[in-house]
Amino acid sequence: MVHRAAELALPAMKHSQLVVTVARETPTAEVLGVPVTSDKAVPAELGVSRAQLTAAGFEGKIGQTLIVPSSGKTVLIAVGVGAGNSATAHDLRNAAAALARAASKHASLSTTLAAVGKGDRAEVAQAVTEGLMLASHRYAALKSDENFASKLKSAVLVVDAKSLGAVANGSRRGSVIGEAVCMARDFANMPPAHLTAKMFADHAQRIAAESGLRVEVYDKDRLLAMGCGGIIGVNRGSVNPPRMVKLSYRPGKAAAKGKSAGKGKKSSLPHLIMVGKGVMYDSGGISLKPSNPSHAMMKADMSGAAAVLATMSTLKALGCKNQVTAYLMCTDNLPSGSAMAMGDVLTIRNKKTVEIHNTDAEGRLILADGLSLAAEQKPDAIVDIATLTGACAAALGPKMSGVMGNNAGFVTQVLEASKVVDEDVWELPLERSYRRMLDSYIADMKNVGGGEAGAITAALFLDEFTDGLPWAHLDIAGPMWSDADAGWLQRGATGYGTRLLVNLAENFRRR
Repeated sequence: MVHRAAELALPAMKHSQLVVTVARETPTAEVLGVPVTSDKAVPAELGVSRAQLTAAGFEGKIGQTLIVPSSGKTVLIAVGVGAGNSATAHDLRNAAAALARAASKHASLSTTLAAVGKGDRAEVAQAVTEGLMLASHRYAALKSDENFASKLKSAVLVVDAKSLGAVANGSRRGSVIGEAVCMARDFANMPPAHLTAKMFADHAQRIAAESGLRVEVYDKDRLLAMGCGGIIGVNRGSVNPPRMVKLSYRPGKAAAKGKSAGKGKKSSLPHLIMVGKGVMYDSGGISLKPSNPSHAMMKADMSGAAAVLATMSTLKALGCKNQVTAYLMCTDNLPSGSAMAMGDVLTIRNKKTVEIHNTDAEGRLILADGLSLAAEQKPDAIVDIATLTGACAAALGPKMSGVMGNNAGFVTQVLEASKVVDEDVWELPLERSYRRMLDSYIADMKNVGGGEAGAITAALFLDEFTDGLPWAHLDIAGPMWSDADAGWLQRGATGYGTRLLVNLAENFRRR
């Protein structure tokens, strides 16, 4: 008998096992990671010449690694950092990731990676810390093979006294953000039987308590009473009830004094709302997906909600100065005798009606309720994040997400955040003339627009629920999953969008 998540005990979860610290002197560790350029002198501690490295196939390219034979107990690993001192923080994140993989059979590591390259030392240290943590992370909860997970438990960044403070601050930020990305990955990697909407809401309550957030959980009865017909309709085929989780963050003294603006009132703080798609498993519903091995990854169709929850968990620790609210829209999409059917009409929270032409276009229906509720608060901007369309994945591939929106200034902020954190985003046009593809002769609109421009028509559908407020939509259907280890990515759910949203929340500007 398969036990659903509601029957399983709620475990305490530590998402990254790697602890990164900073020191002025190289400590005793099992592994010493030595940065090597492609053109400068080889560091003496490696005990080899450039010719010997070249003969072994090591050129010093960014992210190359080579275990160098040594007579001592410490394992020496050369890690390439490119030409001169030109490596950027992005380069060093990937170099650190490569080093973590090369050292994965050992428990401890020290390295001077945070002392090389160009740019602000805190930014470099943050990137190196993220690279080490994200590359050493594995979702190993269900693995009996002890060798599957990395054995790396501690890493020390060695720097000079002048850089110590900046590197310590940057590494602390990197640790907070790295843990959050690992959290998002763990949730998205969990099998459907281990993470229903209720279980995810339970985790969100625990995380909110640990992170200084206010949390409200809405069950099926409350969602019905609120008129959230999108999420209720999608949930009709599932034996597991839906949940909507609202998370609220206010910084410092404002939170302590409860200076919360009422509904529709403008806060003195810039207010950003995030809405995350949380389809815990997507079978397609009555529009059943074909039996394809790739659809096992549909457990990760809640990656948007996972990224939003992970982002919210960091805000207090990072000292975010903006007000941030989040809605996690959570349900399964499954077929049954009670499931939503083609031709059904749903009434969304904002009273607009939607005729169902494809039950596998369910994410936009639950986001519609979330966006409607967000718009009622009259925030300064709304961003949603969702594994929404195969069309976007087909257009942009697995390396980047698409972004569309109704406000150029806010979309620019999203693009700026993506560049800072090295999570690639490409802007697609919100072509208004395509809105007619969504026209329905019995309802306000259909939930799909036909076989062309699927990513754009999906965004146009969502725009109907934003009440004209500044809004951006991130379609992460492509980069939510990786088939192989690459740079800071690990095979499986990537946690993509978490670092982008953290940066956006911290640097959000009211327009």
